[in-house]
Amino acid sequence: MLTLQQATKLTLQLYGMTIIDISTLPSYIDQNFLVVDKENTKYVLKIMNSEESKNDSLLEVQTLAMSFLNQHGLPCQTAMLTTTGKLMNMEEIDCGQGAQTYCVRLMNYLPGKTIAESLVTVQDLYQVGKLAAVIDRTMQQYVSPNLDVLHKNELWSLSNIPLIEGYLSVMDGDPLQEVIKAVIKQYESHVMPKIVSFRKGIIHGDMNDHNVLVTPVDNGRHEVSGVLDFSMLMIDCYVFEVAVTIAYMMMENPSPLDVGGAVLAGWESITVLSDEEKDCLFLLVLGRLCQSLVYGRYHSTKYPDNQKYLLTTAKSGIRLLNKLWELGKKDVERKWFTDAGTFSDK
Repeated sequence: MLTLQQATKLTLQLYGMTIIDISTLPSYIDQNFLVVDKENTKYVLKIMNSEESKNDSLLEVQTLAMSFLNQHGLPCQTAMLTTTGKLMNMEEIDCGQGAQTYCVRLMNYLPGKTIAESLVTVQDLYQVGKLAAVIDRTMQQYVSPNLDVLHKNELWSLSNIPLIEGYLSVMDGDPLQEVIKAVIKQYESHVMPKIVSFRKGIIHGDMNDHNVLVTPVDNGRHEVSGVLDFSMLMIDCYVFEVAVTIAYMMMENPSPLDVGGAVLAGWESITVLSDEEKDCLFLLVLGRLCQSLVYGRYHSTKYPDNQKYLLTTAKSGIRLLNKLWELGKKDVERKWFTDAGTFSDK
């Protein structure tokens, strides 16, 4: 891990910025620092993990995509230019395991608290679903000669649910393992044959409750003040974005079953799902919960220092997966689709 002293020195060296305060921010497998300069302006120093830092053309597409969305009025971070005019820098840094190359970016700081830390209303979640659809629709106009890098065989893609089986040994002895196997089996028979009919485009891919920031407005309501982390940006099915958003927005919500209809209604106020896409939504949500639980546990064995953050999903995810599986596709979908019909765009 990079020390606070190393991060401070790096910020001065690359951005000519004198730091008066610095602290660490949580992250899955990257390193993030909140830095404050002498003008009292806040920034986020983001050091990508060494593995993903190898793909600089992908990182460039992600970085420029954030700026593109920001220019279209969406609450996304933008990267600051280094003193030599670069949006990102590849730096040789020794974090304790010998020198490795890391991608370094300094991003503007967005205000607000994560949805995971906030008591959001269903109307707030409607706005989250709507924003996810607006982001994906806006990205249809994004042009780059390197868009091919977004066709990635991503472990986290919902088209790759069967790959979970290769990691299932981390769940040995856990009764949840049987539920996960059953979800994979149903996914293979029910969802896989339909994927060919799903509409595709560039999606954010990780609209989770730690990546969406909100600020309070009135009557207990919030507005979205930021969408973070574009490292999962990929060309994939639009319905996957809806499923991922529903799965994560349920995590810390005291009434998780009320989430699906709100997110779905928000999404469909911009882009209506087809019958095939809707028919797969339940299993896609369960698929993401399974991915999150299994890969979280797997990565926690690889990165024991970050175990607390990596196992965030486990706390409520296990309970959630069991509950949804118990209720079954028919009852959960009936609730989601009925609830979705009650929303108006306000």
